[in-house]
Amino acid sequence: MQRRVQGHCDEASLTEAGRIGARQVGAALQGLKLDAIYSSPLRRAKATADLIVETLPQSAELPPITTTEALLEVNLALWEGMTFQAVEEKFPEAYRLWRDRPEDLCMEFPTPEGPVEFFPIRALYDQARQFWREVLPQHRDQTLLVVAHSGINRALIQTAMGLEPKDFSKFLISNCGISVLNLSGLLGDPVQLESLNLTEHLGEPLPKLRPKHKGPRILLVRHGETDWNRDKRFQGQIDVPMNDTGRQQAAACANFLKATPIDWAVSSPMLRPKETADIILKQHLGVDLTLDDNLREISHGLWEGKLEAEIEQSYPGMLQQWKQAPATVQMPEGENLQQVWERAIAAWTAILETAQERSLSSEQPETILVAAHDAVNKALLCYLAGLGPEAFWTFKQGNGAVTVIDYPQGPAARPILHAVNITSFFGTGVLDKTAAGAL
Repeated sequence: MQRRVQGHCDEASLTEAGRIGARQVGAALQGLKLDAIYSSPLRRAKATADLIVETLPQSAELPPITTTEALLEVNLALWEGMTFQAVEEKFPEAYRLWRDRPEDLCMEFPTPEGPVEFFPIRALYDQARQFWREVLPQHRDQTLLVVAHSGINRALIQTAMGLEPKDFSKFLISNCGISVLNLSGLLGDPVQLESLNLTEHLGEPLPKLRPKHKGPRILLVRHGETDWNRDKRFQGQIDVPMNDTGRQQAAACANFLKATPIDWAVSSPMLRPKETADIILKQHLGVDLTLDDNLREISHGLWEGKLEAEIEQSYPGMLQQWKQAPATVQMPEGENLQQVWERAIAAWTAILETAQERSLSSEQPETILVAAHDAVNKALLCYLAGLGPEAFWTFKQGNGAVTVIDYPQGPAARPILHAVNITSFFGTGVLDKTAAGAL
């Protein structure tokens, strides 16, 4: 509430709002079987973990809370206890570095041998990697609850995804926001970010904008379900319409975004995303919808219309290659991921250019709806996170899901992934239970 730097400082206690938020997390997690619970030892995190556990059904066999210093918040010892405004006034150059290039922030600590340099964010990523190395071998195929802090949570997610300290500011984590990370094995093995920073359980459908936000907010939506999604039949650029479940998902998405002002919208011209956008925009009359051909789904070529078994029969081994090394696959008479990357980024660049033009006459930051497809959305999210086509499977995009990308310093500046793959408004809990079918 006071916007003070906390870091390792252990003087702060949860506010009443913080206690309520922790209980809301517990309520959102009910129904999940937890195999282990890890918490930072700092009192604000440990109190949060305690309240979450208290809220979970006591009939369940809950594991004890294990505290570990590997989950401590970033060490900002020279600033701790100060307000961010005071830090900016007393350390203007260091504060600008923290804001623009936090990985390069260096603090000097005096020792009898002379000053010692310490890079807080680089050390935080080393700490996160150490947590994964210690914990993952103990919990294969298990569900872990990790309760920590904004900085270390970002580092945990990003190190699992193969990102580096330079990527620290690309993600944000709200107080009591829930993120779901699916790890396939040890650190360095494939990982899927199922969702990032869910806040609906807190009464906040979308995460709040940061103070002094002056750029666009983009709501990236995947179309609702089709029969071919449900059947796991590859559709690609075959123009399959949504089924009734997909229309219900689009309607739920529209209701979820009803109170969110939308200023303009862009969609793939294909039936399933365009109808999704049309249903959402029924709650936002007068909003123009532009169609961009570069947002079309990946062309699977001769795979389109086929089930996995049929593809394996016709192209033995190629489907497994698609699942394990997707960037190396050239779809027969279709596209490869590099081609999808290039046109998806071209579409995104055009959206940002329009946003820049509109910002000249708009007094308030605008919110833009973008409706597209699984592969295109994955390509865009990887691009925004600093990942390439080889990381294609890293982001999950459920049918009808909403992802929030913010440009707090304007459309020409650095984007922030503020929330990814929100599907909780379907009433199915924090896990994405939409169709896991083919693209």
